[in-house]
Amino acid sequence: MIELTREEKQQLVAKVKDYFASELDQEIGGFQAEFLIDFFVREIGPRVYNKALDEAENIIRMQVENISDALYELQQSPAD
Repeated sequence: MIELTREEKQQLVAKVKDYFASELDQEIGGFQAEFLIDFFVREIGPRVYNKALDEAENIIRMQVENISDALYELQQSPAD
């Protein structure tokens, strides 16, 4: 499971509280915001993490293909 430091969680709690106040015109307590963050980290975090890994894998795969193409172009024909 994804772990947040205490400082990261405190920053997110403040952001969630601000979001609820400005976008939803509702007040939310610190504990409620923290429970919401825990829920999102638990339920959404692994999906976002896996998606990021998939994207990184695709980028690496494309770079390896580019390197392979470049190496192929550098190959010399043997002299007959």
